[in-house]
Amino acid sequence: MWPDNETERDFLNFSGVADTVAEIIVQARGRPISIGVSGAWGIGKSSMIKLTQASLAARPRKEGEREFVFVEFNAWLYQGYDDARAALMDVIATRLEKEAKAREKAIDKAKALVKRVNWLRAAKLVAGSTVAMSLGLPPTGLIGEVWGLGQRFFSGSVDGKLLEEAKGKASEVAETASGLLNPKEETSPPKEIQALRDNFEETLEELGVTLVVLIDDLDRCLPETTISTLEAIRLFLFLKNTAFVIAADNDMIKHAVRRHFEGVPDDLLVTNYFDKLIQVPIRVPPLGTQEVRAYMMLLFVENSELGDDVKEKIRAGVVAQLRQTWAGKRVDRAFVQSLHDPLPAELIGRFDTADRLAPLMTTASGILGNPRLIKRFLNALAIRMTISNAQGVGVDEAVLAKLLLFERLGNPKAFAELMARVSASDTGKPAFLAEWEEKAIAGQDQTLPAPFDDPFFAEWLTLPPSLADTDLRGALYVSREHAPLITPEDRLSSEAAELLTALLQHPEMAASLKERLLRVPRTEITIVMDRLLDRARQEQEWGVPAILEACLIVAEADPPQGARLAAFLGERPAAQVQASIVPKIGDQPWAKGVFDIWDRGQVSRPVKTAIKRQRENGNLAV
Repeated sequence: MWPDNETERDFLNFSGVADTVAEIIVQARGRPISIGVSGAWGIGKSSMIKLTQASLAARPRKEGEREFVFVEFNAWLYQGYDDARAALMDVIATRLEKEAKAREKAIDKAKALVKRVNWLRAAKLVAGSTVAMSLGLPPTGLIGEVWGLGQRFFSGSVDGKLLEEAKGKASEVAETASGLLNPKEETSPPKEIQALRDNFEETLEELGVTLVVLIDDLDRCLPETTISTLEAIRLFLFLKNTAFVIAADNDMIKHAVRRHFEGVPDDLLVTNYFDKLIQVPIRVPPLGTQEVRAYMMLLFVENSELGDDVKEKIRAGVVAQLRQTWAGKRVDRAFVQSLHDPLPAELIGRFDTADRLAPLMTTASGILGNPRLIKRFLNALAIRMTISNAQGVGVDEAVLAKLLLFERLGNPKAFAELMARVSASDTGKPAFLAEWEEKAIAGQDQTLPAPFDDPFFAEWLTLPPSLADTDLRGALYVSREHAPLITPEDRLSSEAAELLTALLQHPEMAASLKERLLRVPRTEITIVMDRLLDRARQEQEWGVPAILEACLIVAEADPPQGARLAAFLGERPAAQVQASIVPKIGDQPWAKGVFDIWDRGQVSRPVKTAIKRQRENGNLAV
């Protein structure tokens, strides 16, 4: 599993863009600059912010260049707890005060800046309450709490608890007034705002630093929080020795502005509002198949058991190769393997998965190379495969990935219809897809019936692998988050269903269930054996696996099932058959036919020797 957060390590070949943003800030040489990093949700804006900061921090400082001080602000974290405008001002002022104390310079100016910010916060509190009271509404904040106490006094409901609350609030008001509300005489908000800007510039000048403010997750906020943050940014914009890097989805910002200026018909105002704050727009580049494949491979490397130094060597090599893809260079399994030898076999298998999924992740509607969606998709796929392995359900990863894509992005009614048709089929194969897949892959036009008549499904049909001739029961079984899978087992009686569960979970205890199996109708026993053989097909070595014990007991309870088990064992690959199975099944009435098949085939010499000994000792049932 991969965490869903930003990173300071470049997996997406964003370093070149991040270095460019850093260079723009450096070349400004103290002149105010505002840079907007735009792109859809999950495309990598937060990572771009982190990489830009890392690039600036690692840059060797030339003589005469100012040092960079960073302020990271996530408006989303303050949403619902604090006014975003006030919070941003407070974060900036507090950061500069901390820098001043550490450098032992500009301390007085930094403290004055904090006081001015506090005054503005207090002024907003008073103003808000005054406006509320003038409209006949209850006041807000601390004043509102005191107002509420007064209302209780006038209502006559005075008690000891009320007096204690009143004392506490009176003390809080006094503390607030002395700590925050300490304006100079003949002052006003406009004067204080200008004084704050002047004080801010003077503090930066005396400290000898450039302040880089990194604003992230603005497009996650509710419209009012977004606007509050943008208003606060305006207070500090275009002042000397400042740089703002703002990561946001332009469409979400425009939505917030449109809500803020509701009723204003001029759409140009909405468009220009954010544009006027941004001097240099940077768009996060979309990912192509090469980048998506490389990203997935690096995610698999990150979760591997390789050492950190090896992981970093592979990451650096992949990013360097990505910079040459315009010249025909490829990032694929062979290239990544060439970066370090040897790599674990399991990791190489993961690379094959990335090779198969990369085109799908790049072109499928609803993902389109979005890194966050790719990571979430891989997490969901990993969970499904883990469920598959834990429950002994053999599922092809490529098949499961295609079904997972349909489940997440397709029409829910169409997905439910697919599940219904698969469960109704004796083979579990969606044969009805055959003609549709053939025409879709050939690029032929076709009219699909409801609920399969949406553009996504037409695109989904073209994705590999084709499913019409694939048994999907196992894949749908581990994918049943949004729709139930109705299988033949659901037609079992409660007794037979309980026995089947016990045989699958504890096959080694099958002998203790024989008496109960004898009382199960033959039609249900057949379904039980179907499921046991489905589970048995996942075994790669046929000595005496636990599932064999369960199959043998069912065959004893219902002799016709023995012929089915014999046919199944006779079809096992010769390389999987081991000598220990021979005495295990030697006393079964159907064993001779199985031994004849193995003896004529390519099983190992120890197996043939065991069969010969079984026959010579007369232990073979006839």
